Amino acid sequence: MTLSEFFGKFKSRSLWGNLAAMAVTVLLLGAGFKFGLDIYTHHGESIAIPKLMYKNIDQAQDIADRLNLNIEVVDTGYVKHLPPGCILEQSPEPGERVKSGHMIYVTINAASTPTLTLPDVIDNSSLREAMAKLTAMGFKLGPPQFIAGEKDWVYGILVNGRHVSFGDKVPVDATLVIQVGNGMRDLNDSVDYVDPVYEEGDDFEEGGETDDFKEVTAPPSDLTAPPAEPEPEHKPASNP
Repeated sequence: MTLSEFFGKFKSRSLWGNLAAMAVTVLLLGAGFKFGLDIYTHHGESIAIPKLMYKNIDQAQDIADRLNLNIEVVDTGYVKHLPPGCILEQSPEPGERVKSGHMIYVTINAASTPTLTLPDVIDNSSLREAMAKLTAMGFKLGPPQFIAGEKDWVYGILVNGRHVSFGDKVPVDATLVIQVGNGMRDLNDSVDYVDPVYEEGDDFEEGGETDDFKEVTAPPSDLTAPPAEPEPEHKPASNP
């Protein structure tokens, strides 16, 4: 192919037509991709997250549907004075700007009081150990109740005045009272007295021990008291 023939091909209408068609196709593909991406990512769209806390989950779902948002319950909590199904927490926070279809994660109030299982601390730990373990598990503790027994030893646990034991389910809002020894023996405790056993030859008599007592007399004194002198007799005076 000569140089003139090569440049002559650029004058062909079919070549320029193919090039124009390719350019138009590229432009259409680019515009379509950008338009589709904007639709997929909701470009330029912004929705403020509504305040859903303390609303019932059904009411919150209606609000989210109107705003084209979604709600998902991820956890439950418990607040005694709030009704069951009430939203306690939400994420994202109210007022944040999101796109339509965004998910709002919520924590709702439980329908019943959650419970905790009482661990094995009764008659198995000291007061300090029991308090540390129960507090770490989330139990509420009141002032301990001191009773007769070994000092600082846990003898029982009361919930609303009732004794509970290892493995019992205790409401999380209940207050536990630990019964702990005060180091003193109870006056009602029984004491077993054992009679002593005497063997033959022991210097004991029935009714008690006898003292080896000997009567000791005073030694005679070498000094004797002098005999008493007789008093002089008084004669009556004679008349002259």
